[in-house]
Amino acid sequence: MCQPAALLGLLLACSSSVAAETSQWVDLPGGAFRSVLELADSPLGTGIAPFSMTLTPVTNRQFLGFVLAEPRWQRDRAPTTLAEARYLSHWVSATELGNNALPDWPVIWVSWHAANSYCRWQGGRLPSWNEWEYAAAADSTRFDARDDPAWRERILAWYARPSATALPSVGLGTPNAYGVKDLHGLVWEWVDDYSALLVSSDNREQGAADQLKFCGAGALSTSDRDNYAVLMRIAMLSSLEAEYVTGNLGFRCVRSP
Repeated sequence: MCQPAALLGLLLACSSSVAAETSQWVDLPGGAFRSVLELADSPLGTGIAPFSMTLTPVTNRQFLGFVLAEPRWQRDRAPTTLAEARYLSHWVSATELGNNALPDWPVIWVSWHAANSYCRWQGGRLPSWNEWEYAAAADSTRFDARDDPAWRERILAWYARPSATALPSVGLGTPNAYGVKDLHGLVWEWVDDYSALLVSSDNREQGAADQLKFCGAGALSTSDRDNYAVLMRIAMLSSLEAEYVTGNLGFRCVRSP
């Protein structure tokens, strides 16, 4: 039988191991990029600076390490102005995962504020929309596969599926051409500037200056109206508030050199 002192030591060791876990990072070169959304005053595309991105979305195990190290982000302590009442509601307790949140599943039911704080804790930040879209444009062999109708249909098929109760573990998919995994087919993901994305629900109106705004910086137009999967993601993100959480929305982090 395990003695109390030995059991306590084991628990402390496990907690330290969880708290010390860090993400794997993949370097992306950046460069010229044609976003689906482009500013009217920047019609030639967007310049993406080199950056690093986490290999996969953040997992329950990794987020548990964060809340153990930063107790103010535990679900019974985080203010509702930063994370609504459902924040981490699938965990068995504020500091335990349970069967509905296995360690290698992507963490969900997290707010933008919580995700942003986690990334800063990791020495990074949430990706901008352009950074996320740039990374997500790649398939397993091409850095930009968006002109391939078959590839776009596969991604759209995932968006059309009902959300599963049990999520797959991260990292099981094939890495894309940059070496990043799970940008499609697992969870939706927060981006830093999610609230700057406003898209009309009527595709016929896309491109109208009074329908697409980017924080007052200028009108947005859709350079690829056929890329419905990306437009669905933009519409979903733009409908959120920073304290909202959902059962299919996670996140990953980036950092600049």
